[in-house]
Amino acid sequence: MKTAFATLFAGLLAATPLAAQTAADFPTKPMTYIIPFNAGGESDISARFQQSEWEAVTGQQVVIQYQPGAGGAQAWSQLNSLSGDGYTIMGINLPHTVLQPLAGSVGYQTEDLTPVHYFHYTPDAIFVRAESEFTSLEQLVEYAKANPGLVTFAGSGSNSSNNLAAIRFNEEAGVTTTYVPFSGTGPSITAVLGGATMAGFNYATSGVSQGDAMRMLAVASEERLPVFPDVPTFKELGYDIVGGAYRGVAVPSSTSEEMRQRISDIVSEINAQPEFVKKMEDGGFVLTDIGYDDMDAFVAERVEEYTAGAKALGIIE
Repeated sequence: MKTAFATLFAGLLAATPLAAQTAADFPTKPMTYIIPFNAGGESDISARFQQSEWEAVTGQQVVIQYQPGAGGAQAWSQLNSLSGDGYTIMGINLPHTVLQPLAGSVGYQTEDLTPVHYFHYTPDAIFVRAESEFTSLEQLVEYAKANPGLVTFAGSGSNSSNNLAAIRFNEEAGVTTTYVPFSGTGPSITAVLGGATMAGFNYATSGVSQGDAMRMLAVASEERLPVFPDVPTFKELGYDIVGGAYRGVAVPSSTSEEMRQRISDIVSEINAQPEFVKKMEDGGFVLTDIGYDDMDAFVAERVEEYTAGAKALGIIE
């Protein structure tokens, strides 16, 4: 009995450093990175920028796969059925993963998901066509005050960050505008360019992809974006509007605490790579570094903020 106990005790001692070593040495083979949307969107672009740095940071490649459907809900509802060994990670977005469960049954609840790092956000911004009569936000506000409801904003879907920003703008500016949801960023930009709407509440990244075809009147970032140094922030103009769509990395709930932290550390290290920083900033993204240690507090703040937004949108009472 004594020998058996000693053997068991020795085995337990050996297991602890082995687990720690596994997390420290991770990864030792290629990883899979699932994007819950089609290729070509902001989630895909930022993941591709990460992909080029992943091997340099970890010594292993990351393979990107796409699982689109239901605005991301199809993939998020299946996340916890995947292996929790750390080798499969998934892109995760806010406010999507708060607003979707509030709006109805989507196969998951916000608290079911395990984000480990939010590494950027795309700020909301107001755009008009280059030919528009509006050359400043104040001109647009003055027109909206004189013509309630006539200013139309295209946006990337109902119950989205763009939709929340439009509601907040109405409150802050004391105006009534009309938000017109489209099935994604692409169609909403097309609506602005084609004159189907007077303006657009879109992501700042659209200003990079469209070049001189659109004019950005204001951006919802804390500071002016390096790629758009002449575009004022809403805060500069007197409107307390900061936000956009946050994007990060999540893991299955069965993933160990050590592995969650390790993946967060990898993403954080990639976030500090000079070439990655340049690509992201040149693309209109705003880098964040919200790691696993800060995740509970960050998500709790967003849930409170987006729940209030859901009431304003009429999703909940």
